[in-house]
Amino acid sequence: MIQQQSAIGRRGRGRRRARARARAWACAATMAALLLALPMVPVAVGKPVTVADLLAESSPRDWRTPDPDNTLYMDLASGRVVIELAPGVAPLHVANIKALVRAHYFDGLAIVRVQDNYVVQWADPAHTRPIPPGVGLVGAEFTAAKGASQRFEPLPDHDLYAAEVGFLDGFPAARDPRTHTAWLAHCYGMVGVGRDDPPQSDGTEMYAVIGNAPRQLDRNVALVGRVLKGMELLSSLPRGSGEMGFYVGSEAPIPIVAVHVAADLPLAQRTPVEVLRTESALFHSIVDQRRNRLEGWFKFNPGRIDLCNVPLPTRTPPVSD
Repeated sequence: MIQQQSAIGRRGRGRRRARARARAWACAATMAALLLALPMVPVAVGKPVTVADLLAESSPRDWRTPDPDNTLYMDLASGRVVIELAPGVAPLHVANIKALVRAHYFDGLAIVRVQDNYVVQWADPAHTRPIPPGVGLVGAEFTAAKGASQRFEPLPDHDLYAAEVGFLDGFPAARDPRTHTAWLAHCYGMVGVGRDDPPQSDGTEMYAVIGNAPRQLDRNVALVGRVLKGMELLSSLPRGSGEMGFYVGSEAPIPIVAVHVAADLPLAQRTPVEVLRTESALFHSIVDQRRNRLEGWFKFNPGRIDLCNVPLPTRTPPVSD
């Protein structure tokens, strides 16, 4: 009896499903007829928008001028390297570095290490230059100062090294949402300070990333800023043949003419530069353009982007009329 009733129930449900499918097909046929009766409107297929196109439509409010009191000029014989410091992330190291610069500690020192696909490092080759008063070892600033996590601007993209990636004060960064801890990321052009172990440093040895992002260094070394202009002067330097790319023997270190805090120079001697605001709608449009490659050359659209492949545009400010 139970089996018979179950069979009757199945037959009833089958008839109801058949009637539902018939009604659905009828509705679909009606909609198709209506759509065919509508006049055809041609769809314009335009050229995919490029980053250059987006930047060409920018407005002055999309750009910011770096604080000259937190901008360094490292002058080499080949030109000037402009570095923006991150006092909101590593305030103790930034204070040390500015004190060293204002005491002319780096003037006449040298780039001592150029390791292919890794870093350029500058320091005192002889390790004899005295440290100016007021500059001493500071503790590890591997993560951002307290409260910095609130300024973090997340991206939706996944990352191998962190639960969240995005930008902090205009610098590429990462964050642990569980602990509300944020830190800067070792992307191309980022600037950090060398250290020994225990992990203290004073800023007398600095480096810039010139290769594929060594993200394994994140939260192991204090990052203090990034190069805004002049990366080609660093990345094109001859590689050192010694261990880890240090110059040895007849390989003369590259001399540093001088390092200045931009605010300490007259306006006429400063290098004008503007940085695209990472909180702007334009910046997010650029990130989306690089995430979704719709140009005809691309046969596969990745639909995602690595943090260190996000462009961080800078420009020379336009001359006002």
